[in-house]
Amino acid sequence: MELRVLRYFLAVCEAKNISKAAEALHISQPSLSRQLKNLEAELGVTLFYRGHQEITLTQEGYYLQEHAEEIISLTNKTQQNLKRSQIISGELYIGAGESIAIKRVMDIIHRILQNYPQVKIHFFNGNSSMIESKLERGILDFGITMANMILLKILIV
Repeated sequence: MELRVLRYFLAVCEAKNISKAAEALHISQPSLSRQLKNLEAELGVTLFYRGHQEITLTQEGYYLQEHAEEIISLTNKTQQNLKRSQIISGELYIGAGESIAIKRVMDIIHRILQNYPQVKIHFFNGNSSMIESKLERGILDFGITMANMILLKILIV
């Protein structure tokens, strides 16, 4: 399984249409269709239900989508960390639950982005178990959850 093909797969998941995904990826529709068929053959599963106007993911497709997003995210993060220079730059992955209390965090993020335009921040929202799981797997650098306790974990690379 190649990263390029996983990126193709995720583009199709997002567009929900192979032709639109091919256009966004700047490749031909038959080439993209062939790549997806080869991926399905390699994995031995059907990833999509192909409709006339739109594709729908199968259960296996949803499973691959979740893990492909993690794989691509970790790959991108690793590449960025290895390419760091003296300029303050890079990508920060933050997860938090939806709450009015996050407004203060968002204000700080806004200031960071204004002062350091080379920094990119990816913000994920979810419940505490999802955020803790992504922290443990290295998908997130920083997580904030609010329940009976506040979990704050920073991974310094």
